[in-house]
Amino acid sequence: MLNYETLKEKPKEFLVATGLRLAEFELILPVFRVKYAGLFEAGKNRKGKPRQRREGGGVKEKLRTDEDKLLFILVYQKTYPLQTMHGLQFGLSQPQTNEWIHRLLPILRDSLAEMGKSPERDPQAVADNLLVNENMPDLLIDGTERRRQRPKDAKEQEEHYSGKKKTHTDKNILLANAHSRKVVYLSPTESGKKHDKKIADENNIAYPAGTILGQDTGFQGYKPECVYVLQPKKSQKAKI
Repeated sequence: MLNYETLKEKPKEFLVATGLRLAEFELILPVFRVKYAGLFEAGKNRKGKPRQRREGGGVKEKLRTDEDKLLFILVYQKTYPLQTMHGLQFGLSQPQTNEWIHRLLPILRDSLAEMGKSPERDPQAVADNLLVNENMPDLLIDGTERRRQRPKDAKEQEEHYSGKKKTHTDKNILLANAHSRKVVYLSPTESGKKHDKKIADENNIAYPAGTILGQDTGFQGYKPECVYVLQPKKSQKAKI
């Protein structure tokens, strides 16, 4: 099973599993610990009822330490596995995994927000965002899709079917700083059928003046004002 004490001795595997280096993990941990401790009132259990046992009594949690809790939710965010598969990695059942995910995701979100590390969600605030302007506004834009459960409604099925992925998906547009490699903007979630450029156009992102923007052919024709666009072209050999 995965746990912090074992994985921290394997820097490469730690980075692959969480998307963070150990030093970055340890920067988040103190904030995460305080946020998690604030979930529960003194003398009460998780359901807000008075404790029948002293704190620490009863059945022991599989995710006993704050390090393991943070590792659990980071691995989930990085790899986005089925809950059953994620639970197998940490010795949890699917219902337990679901409960932990819903408990820890808000904690991680609040921790990153307090540290100023959350991606911007307001497209009009991108130009003034500190993460965007870190080093210089040299940005990369791309669309990202993730599989979702097949909708029961026929119209929803059509909207969420991605011809590119050959399955039903949700989609977001993201911006990353090419120097810091941090995600600096995350768009609202759209259906998988929607084209990357259309989502970008509808979001009307405000870029800092002089931004260099790298993009792929999914954004063909996307040229915001005051932005220098870099888009690679396919070689003639690739077209043959």
